[in-house]
Amino acid sequence: PMTNNLLKTMKYLYILFFIGIGTQFTFAQNTFQEAFSSRNKSTKKNIRIQFSDDFGNTGNLPISIINGKTQGPVFTIISGVHGYEYPPIIATQEILKEIDTEKLKGTLIVVPIANLASFYARSPFVNPQDQKNLNNAFPGKKNGSITEKIAAFITSNIIAVSDVFLDIHGGDAPEDLLPFICYYDNQKKPKKTALAKKLAENSGFEYIISYPYTISEADPAKYAFKQAVQDGKTALSIECGKLGNVQHENVKLIKRGVYNILETMGMYFNGTGAHKNIIYGNNQIYIKAKVNGIFYSDYKAGDLVKKNDILGHTTDEFGDILEEYKSTKDGIILYMLSTPPINNKDTVMCISSYEEE
Repeated sequence: PMTNNLLKTMKYLYILFFIGIGTQFTFAQNTFQEAFSSRNKSTKKNIRIQFSDDFGNTGNLPISIINGKTQGPVFTIISGVHGYEYPPIIATQEILKEIDTEKLKGTLIVVPIANLASFYARSPFVNPQDQKNLNNAFPGKKNGSITEKIAAFITSNIIAVSDVFLDIHGGDAPEDLLPFICYYDNQKKPKKTALAKKLAENSGFEYIISYPYTISEADPAKYAFKQAVQDGKTALSIECGKLGNVQHENVKLIKRGVYNILETMGMYFNGTGAHKNIIYGNNQIYIKAKVNGIFYSDYKAGDLVKKNDILGHTTDEFGDILEEYKSTKDGIILYMLSTPPINNKDTVMCISSYEEE
């Protein structure tokens, strides 16, 4: 049996442990709030928020806070939630260099690479430190693993002070993707949804996708910009880029989208206007794999498909077909797997169409 002294010591260490967690998170909050609260006009402040967890993982979150010449909305841009999605990261780097604070109204919060560990390890989807997907971790846990801590910090600090939250993604290492901008059709917050739609329509993207919003206030949002919607913010996501490399045309599309949105908000005037032929999508289906194997398809993102079209198949290592993939409706391929390895439960394709409400 344990002695009373040993029990007291363990209780004391247990209390110190949780005090340490709270102190670390409070210090991070204070660092951000100090930088954000500065209302010095036409300034740019770069900070790094340090994180560590109980498993020995350490890292930081780079944040740039840019104050304009005059007061206005707080607009957040976040990229690199998936560190292998390079066009959003490069576009954000260029925006940071180009923004003229003398011409900016309001405040920009820019997270240029949210998942640094994924970026430097060239790791698709997950943070290699804890094998968690940051875009599946929101609202996060302030006493969790490093990915969960980063998500918690973004939720409780950055999303909390944002008026508009823009989450920029692209096709990860194995994904081909059609550039589009998207938002959640949140019927409970019609004004926020209407603004998100307006910003999307003025972004310059040809394809505008809306998703149904069905989660309750108590459900975990999982995705960064869905968390912002749940927290009552106007939020959008750009999806642009593919296959784990930098396409300069997609970098330009992202930058144009950001500048058009900022212009619509009356914050920065460097836009080019809406696309002349907007195509909407509001009904998406996801074709899932049920086997491991080698994937084959002659299709690419942006192709139109018809119901019952055979879109591809998977074989085993000897070339024998294990399963075929068939479209269940007419539509356009938003994104798809475009490399040979395929695993059970992988998303083979996302097909979008528009249905009249």
